[in-house]
Amino acid sequence: MKRTPISRGCAERSLILLKPDCMERCLVGAVLNRFQKVGLQLVACKMLLLTPSLLRAHYAHLVGESFYTRIETFMSSRPVIVAILEGDAAVDSARTLLGVTDPTDAGKGTIRGDWGTDKMRNLCHASDSPESAAVEIQRFFKPTEIFNTVSR
Repeated sequence: MKRTPISRGCAERSLILLKPDCMERCLVGAVLNRFQKVGLQLVACKMLLLTPSLLRAHYAHLVGESFYTRIETFMSSRPVIVAILEGDAAVDSARTLLGVTDPTDAGKGTIRGDWGTDKMRNLCHASDSPESAAVEIQRFFKPTEIFNTVSR
């Protein structure tokens, strides 16, 4: 594969985080497979331990909430997988496949509906808009860490 910076072409990109519960339950392959089965291509992927400063930046909209400390403790409890998915309407496709945040409200056949246990242990984070995806991708990846898909 050829390394390339984030493109501005017709394909959209979304960032996903495979959370500590996904890692602990050995569901990484199954979750990534679901995304690939709907036509989303993996163009970047790495494992890292999230630091408090990175988590504060990523969850800046929640830092003032009473439950933020629980989020930070959970998200830094073990390494996570950070990945970029690319495809037509990647943001909406990924979010539809994930299902709603609360797994008890997520439908069968969605990742969270099938495997999630609660609002925090819901396996994945996914960008909520193309604009958020662009910011999140820059937060976690250097342009040289992002690849074109083989088919291009």
